[in-house]
Amino acid sequence: MASASSGSFEPSPASTAPSSASDSSANNALATAEKPPDDTSKLRMFLGILRKFIGVADIASVRFSLPSQLLEPTPNLEYWNYLDQPHTFVAIGDSDDTFDRMLEVLRFWFTKDLKYVKGKPCKPYNSTLGEFFRCNWEVQDTAPAITASKMQSAAGSAASSIKSKKTPAASRNPSPPADTKVVEKSGRVVKVSYLTEQTSHHPPVSAFFVDCPEKGLTARGFDQISAKFTGTSIKVTPGEHNLGIFITLSKRDNEEYQLTHPAAHLGGLLRGSLSVTVGDLCFITCPQTKIKTILHYMEEGWLGKTQNKVEGVIFRYDPENDNKTKIKDVPDKDVLARISGNWKEKLYFSLGAKGDAQTLLIDLAPLSVAPKLLPPPAAQLPNESLRFWSSVTEAITSRQYSRATALKQELEERQREKAKEREEAGTEWTPRFFVGATSPLGKPELTDEGREALKGLQEDRWELSESKVAGA
Repeated sequence: MASASSGSFEPSPASTAPSSASDSSANNALATAEKPPDDTSKLRMFLGILRKFIGVADIASVRFSLPSQLLEPTPNLEYWNYLDQPHTFVAIGDSDDTFDRMLEVLRFWFTKDLKYVKGKPCKPYNSTLGEFFRCNWEVQDTAPAITASKMQSAAGSAASSIKSKKTPAASRNPSPPADTKVVEKSGRVVKVSYLTEQTSHHPPVSAFFVDCPEKGLTARGFDQISAKFTGTSIKVTPGEHNLGIFITLSKRDNEEYQLTHPAAHLGGLLRGSLSVTVGDLCFITCPQTKIKTILHYMEEGWLGKTQNKVEGVIFRYDPENDNKTKIKDVPDKDVLARISGNWKEKLYFSLGAKGDAQTLLIDLAPLSVAPKLLPPPAAQLPNESLRFWSSVTEAITSRQYSRATALKQELEERQREKAKEREEAGTEWTPRFFVGATSPLGKPELTDEGREALKGLQEDRWELSESKVAGA
């Protein structure tokens, strides 16, 4: 049976420790509980390290090692996923109307990073080459149906655009606002499976794949960030291989939505209180339906106070001539709806170009990060994230920071040794679950083993053969 987790790891049997060498070294390190540093001390230490990287173009590519006191005892591959609220993901594609489906994608978009809304920013472990993570979510399919296409309050060009579109008769009937539960769902439990693997170390890149066969949904992409320390904050942008999240709806003629990531800032280093702010443009496009969304995140107000505001526009576009990159560039005649709100609180949409009557799209206040269903410890492989980092995690949670740092450094040194061995042998690293380290299109493809691993997750089969080659 899988174990539920919200980001923690159940202590594994002694046999799951990374290596006997690690145990030996750790015994030589201080193994008694140490006083944890307070948040102010942590930030002061972190800031002192970062100052060494002022002027470095991309500190994410440097992969410097932090002391264990500054780390969240969580593997990066477990922490970095976009299913903080999987019930909004499984609702994508429910509507028969293309405009409503874009709103379903947007509802998912605003919940994908709930961890940053509900919790503090943290630094998980750096992933090692060949490390992988897998899990399931089991969620009730109860997200309210979005029926904006039926609303009669739309006026102007957007209303005529929606009404003129050929949709089933049911979609043309009037209905209450979109945040009303018009359609009674069965509330059946739907399983979502997730697989991610560190496919490259220089630059650090991981591939991920989300699968929900019951709803005909998949999502995939490459995670890679570029980070620059400005002296007062860290600016984080997508890396060159990170072209966003690609969601495919197989039950809707393979409609594909590309969701690009905006730049973010990790601030509060000098104030002693870390916070994430977003100030950038991002885009959601669907060439098949010819509908696009531009979102503009506004970082700060004129007095410097964070406001977390976001504005956006949903409009019809020409995929062959996609030249609209700013909200002001979109002519009123193409506008279907406008988006507004606070990305940490409530988001609204309003039909038409004028954007008068607002309708609630999602309220983040009552939501929390959904727990994962994890493989049982006995079924985890040596290079599976939770088992690979288990000894470090156990040391940190027991406040044995010197021991944790020693264990972490041994794992990092092992990765360097493996890389040196491959270089001397003239061999290249090949990912196990994904085809190639990266893809020019930003859409990773699964290998046969990757497809089998996801199938096993759907069937609650956790057993996997051990990897033939280790990256660390």
